[in-house]
Amino acid sequence: MLPEVRPHLSTPLTDQLEHQLGPASETSHLDVERVAGIAVVAAAHSGGYAAIGHLLGLLAALPAPTEAGERFWSDLWRSSGTAYLLPATIKAGVLESLTGEGTTLARQILSAVDEMTPPQRLAAGEVIGQALIESDHLPDLKTQVIGELWIRDLELTAWHVLHADRRSDDPVGRNAFLKAWSSV
Repeated sequence: MLPEVRPHLSTPLTDQLEHQLGPASETSHLDVERVAGIAVVAAAHSGGYAAIGHLLGLLAALPAPTEAGERFWSDLWRSSGTAYLLPATIKAGVLESLTGEGTTLARQILSAVDEMTPPQRLAAGEVIGQALIESDHLPDLKTQVIGELWIRDLELTAWHVLHADRRSDDPVGRNAFLKAWSSV
């Protein structure tokens, strides 16, 4: 599952490409080094998109929020003690994430995980693990372990989405970072 590219976030990528490779008019003759340079800068820039895509992929592994998946979602609500993970609550965040803006969904997920007590987290992990075992046909693995790994992955990925969106990739911030590390 890949989010759409947000044009307004392409500016930092364009700035980095021009800084690393020169203006677009000079790049009409692309050699291997220039293509490799573009790939490096684009890969560094894509962390946020990768995290949003992974977050959506984790949610897509759960039963769909349809009538067929209704029991799963009600069991998850009861076991986790939070409504932050219910489809009606995260729908807007999921739809925004599909357009490349994942911070709303990431914040909701981190709030949901933060709201759970350790026993609720274990119970939610059991419900999630059971659903994943049934859908992925993983009968050799324990449901609680799979569910806990899924929750940890969801939590860490939500953090990656928020961290990638920190908006500090400006030249002044980069120079301050370089100055701080070069003085060590």
